[in-house]
Amino acid sequence: MTSLADLRKSYERAELSEAASHADPLRQFEHWLQEAISCEVPEPNAMTLATVASNLRPSTRVVLIKGYDERGITWYTNYDSRKGHELAGNPYAALQFHWVEMERLVRIEGRVEKVGDLESDEYFHSRPLDSRIGAWASPQSQVISGRTVLVANAARFGAKFLLQPPRPPHWGGYRLQPDSWQFWQGRKSRLHDRLRYTLTPEKSWLRERLAP
Repeated sequence: MTSLADLRKSYERAELSEAASHADPLRQFEHWLQEAISCEVPEPNAMTLATVASNLRPSTRVVLIKGYDERGITWYTNYDSRKGHELAGNPYAALQFHWVEMERLVRIEGRVEKVGDLESDEYFHSRPLDSRIGAWASPQSQVISGRTVLVANAARFGAKFLLQPPRPPHWGGYRLQPDSWQFWQGRKSRLHDRLRYTLTPEKSWLRERLAP
């Protein structure tokens, strides 16, 4: 059996310097995301979402980014899920992208709010029919007796809505408004490059290098 303590990798693919990085973290993120897409890394749009419950216990899960702009990072989910309840009680969260093949991490922190109904409607109706039915069929994060519950729910809502399921009232988008970004590039000898962008009271970005 291989010892976990002996698993090591030397990171030597790229570097991240202040001179070569964008002053605007959103532009730096866009550059890295598009490179990840171009390099065909597996699921470049997957991000870990961390929330904290009222009892101060954190939880994480993987969600998919569905949009980004100056307003923030957007994803869609069930509002009645565990993450939905935790965000209702504590609207601050963290996101992380890990593009393993490129030896890169992006960490984003900020306040989360729901997107508007029109925006959620537009995205919902762009989804495949099976996914739209699935939003009705799955009582996300609730205990169920077996997979047959999901199959039966999907059949029931499919028969009810046919080809035009409306967006469920419990389903829609969230947007995280960043106040902190970190970009991490693996480097040799564990001397990694790590740049942090912090939003100042003047609404500009302070870029600093952190020790790895």
